[in-house]
Formats: sequence, structure tokens, C-alpha cells
Amino acid sequence: MREGSDKSTHILNASSNLLGICFILITSFRVLHLSSTTFFDELAVLSLVLFMGSCILSFLSIRSGTTKSVLYENIADGIFLAGLIVLFITTILYSFNVI
Repeated sequence: MREGSDKSTHILNASSNLLGICFILITSFRVLHLSSTTFFDELAVLSLVLFMGSCILSFLSIRSGTTKSVLYENIADGIFLAGLIVLFITTILYSFNVI
């Protein structure tokens, strides 16, 4: 097993959990008919896309035994961080009734 694969499994686990949370947020806003009145669902979709990309790349990093696995892992790590930042900003803006 290669050295960096432990990091990829943590990224995959965390990003898949946050992906599920984004699905719940988007679904709840659509059920409550609030998606057309706020900007929150668009930011949640952006987070969803980032976390999905992080999931795919971390999975590819785990599955590949080549030198590309380190590249996949680093990109997945950056995309995961971007998803966290977008979700954090969305939560702060929503908490202060900005959006």
C-alpha cells in the first residue's frame, strides 16, 4: 500500500458525508419552496459539485497504484477545502440572514 492512501480515505469519507448533507439541504429547500426566493440552494449545489469532485478524485487516488495517485490526492484535497469554504460561507451568510 502506498504512503498517501490514508489521506485519500479520509478525504473520501468526509467529502461523501458532506455530499449527503448538501443533498439534504437542497432537497429541503425545494420541498419548502424556498429555492426560488434565496441564493442558498445555488451555493449548496456548488458545494455539492465540489464534494463530488473530491469524492471521485480521492477514489481514483486510492484505486490507482501509479504516480498519478499523488496528483489525484492533492487535487482532491484542494477541491475538498474549496467545498468546505463555500459551505462555511453559505452557512454564515444564511445565519446572518444575508441570503
